[in-house]
Amino acid sequence: MIKKGGYFGRLLHVDMTDGGSRVEEYDESLAEQFIGGRGFAVKLIWDNLQKKGRFDPLGGDNLLVVAPGPLTGVYMPSSGKNSFAAISPATGIYGDSSMGGSFGVELRQAGYDGLAVHGRAEKLSYLFIDDDRVKVIECPELAGKGNLETEGRIRDQIGDHELRVASIGPAGENLVRFACITSEWSRNSGRCGIGTVMGSKNLKAIVVRGNRDLPVCDLKRVEDISNQAYKELAGHDMMSFWQRQGLMSVIDYANELGILPTYNFHDVHFEKAEQINGYTMEAGYKIGNTACFACPMCCGNINLVKEGKYAGTVTEGPEYETAAMLGSNLGISDFGAILRGNHLCDDLGLDTISTGNLIGAIIEGYEKDLLTIDDLDGKPIVWGDDERVLELVTQIAHCESVGATIALGAKGVLEKWPQLKPLVQHVKGLEQSAYDCRGASSMALAYGTSDIGAHHTRAWTVGKELEMGADWNIEQKVDLVIYHQHIRSLFDMFGVCRLPWIELGFHEDFYAELYSAVVGSDYGLDELLKKSEHIYNMTRAIGVKLGSNKSQDYPPERAFDVPIHSGPLAGKVCDRQEYEQMLNLYYTKRGWDPQGTPVITGELNF
Repeated sequence: MIKKGGYFGRLLHVDMTDGGSRVEEYDESLAEQFIGGRGFAVKLIWDNLQKKGRFDPLGGDNLLVVAPGPLTGVYMPSSGKNSFAAISPATGIYGDSSMGGSFGVELRQAGYDGLAVHGRAEKLSYLFIDDDRVKVIECPELAGKGNLETEGRIRDQIGDHELRVASIGPAGENLVRFACITSEWSRNSGRCGIGTVMGSKNLKAIVVRGNRDLPVCDLKRVEDISNQAYKELAGHDMMSFWQRQGLMSVIDYANELGILPTYNFHDVHFEKAEQINGYTMEAGYKIGNTACFACPMCCGNINLVKEGKYAGTVTEGPEYETAAMLGSNLGISDFGAILRGNHLCDDLGLDTISTGNLIGAIIEGYEKDLLTIDDLDGKPIVWGDDERVLELVTQIAHCESVGATIALGAKGVLEKWPQLKPLVQHVKGLEQSAYDCRGASSMALAYGTSDIGAHHTRAWTVGKELEMGADWNIEQKVDLVIYHQHIRSLFDMFGVCRLPWIELGFHEDFYAELYSAVVGSDYGLDELLKKSEHIYNMTRAIGVKLGSNKSQDYPPERAFDVPIHSGPLAGKVCDRQEYEQMLNLYYTKRGWDPQGTPVITGELNF
C-alpha cells in the first residue's frame, strides 16, 4: 500500500477481449523505483514482454499503457502531461508519446495511477472509466468517424461535455503505422503509432470521468513552491511573446540558424519562411489561445483561414513541427494550406511529423525519377503542390492508392521502394523530427541513440551546440545528449511539460522540490535523474532484445552525405569519424558494451 502522497496505489487493467477489468494495488517500491508516467509504462511493458515474449505489435498481446505521473493534475505550471506507450508498430521496438491537455488529469481524478489495456475487442468499442465503474461499450456507429465528431458524439451519448475523451480517427482504425491519439480537439499523442495500437485493439476511444481529489502530502509547501513558480514565469521577459506565438516562433529561429527542414531536408533555409512564421499567423489567422491544464504559457494557437480556397478552416495549431513538416519541408508557403493540413491530420488521426516527412520523400523520389507516374497512380506531385499534398493526407488515412504504401511508414515504404533509402529520413523506423542535424553533431547523436527513433523530444541539443560554437568538444556534446535524455525522461515520469524549462529557463531543481512536497519525502535532482537513467537503460534493453543494434544508432544517411546548400551552415555535413568517436564515448559513459547493449538487473530473457 502507498502510505505517502502522490499516488493512489492503483493501476487499472482492462481486457478488451472479454470486457473485464481489475484493479492492481501496488506498494511503495514501484513508485520509489519508477516514479510514474513513462516509468510505470516501461515497467508494465517490460513485464508483459517477460510474460508473452515476442509478438506482433498489431496483435492482442501488445499492451497499451496510459500513464500520467504523480505531478499530473497538481497545482503547478504545466502539469497536464500523460504518456501513452506500447511496442510500436512503426519501429517494432518500445515506443511512447506524451499528450498534454487534461486527459491524464482526469484519469488520475478517477483514482488511477495508470491504465493497461490488454487484448482485442471483437467489435469497435470505446472504454468508459467512470471512477470505479469501468465498461467496454460497442460503438459501430463511430466507425470511420474523425476525432472531432467522435469526441462530440460520445459526450452527447453519455450526456456529459466535461468528461475527457482520447480517440483515434480513420487512420488508427485502418492501422496506418503513424496514427496518433487525439483529445480535446488537437492534443495529440503523435509519435510511434500508438494510435495504431488502439486501432488494432478495436478501441475507438478511452473516455474518463473522475471526481477524486489528488493525494498530496504537504499541500502548503506545494502551494508556496508553485505560487513562486507562477510568479517567476509571469515575470519572464519572453512570456508575453510566447503567449502570442508559442512554438510558431521557432520557424524564424530555425531558419536563421540553418536547421529548418526544407525540400525533404535537402536544404535548411526556406526562402519563403516569413510567409509561414509566427508573425504571419498573428497578423492574418490567429483568433485565440488554448492551454493545457494549469499552464500559463498558453501555447495552443487557434487559427482561422478567413479567405482563399481553404476559407473556413479552423484548427488549434500549428506548432513548429507541423508548420515545418507540412510547410517548408514540402515547399509549401501558403499558411492556409498548412492550417488545412493540420486540421485534416488532427481529425483523421495522423502524426504530422511522419506525414510531412514521408510525403517529402515521395516528392523528391518523383523529382529524381526514382518513382514513376504509375507509382503515384498517374497523378504527379511537385514541391509546393498543396492540393495534391492534402489529397495524399486523406489517401494515407484511408489507405487508398499510393497512400496505402505511405501508410506503412518508413520501413514499409523502403520495403516496397528500396531505391528511396537515401531520401527517407528516419532512425529505427521513426521518421525524423523537424530539426536538421548536419550542423550540430550532438543532435545527430541524439537522433541516433534515441530509444524510440529520430524524435527531438528525447534530446534537443541543437540550439545549445550552435550557440556554443566550434570550441565545444565531443565530450561536452555527449554529456549534453545524455543529460537531455535523462531530464526529459524525468519530465515524462513526473507527468509535466518540458517547455517552461527549455523555453523559459525554468530551473530543474523546482521539479525535485515539488515532487518532494507532493510525496512527503525529500529527493534531490541527481537522485531522481539516476532513476530516469534506469528507465532509459530498460527501454534500450527492450530495443536490443527486439532487434535494435549499433548499426541503427546513426542519423539518416543525408546527414553524412549531402552538404547543406544555403544559409549560415552552407557546406556542412556530419563528420563520420567524429560521430563514431562520439557514439563510442556515449556507450562508455552509459556503461554499455561496445555494441550498445546495457547490462541491467532483470534483463529480458525471451
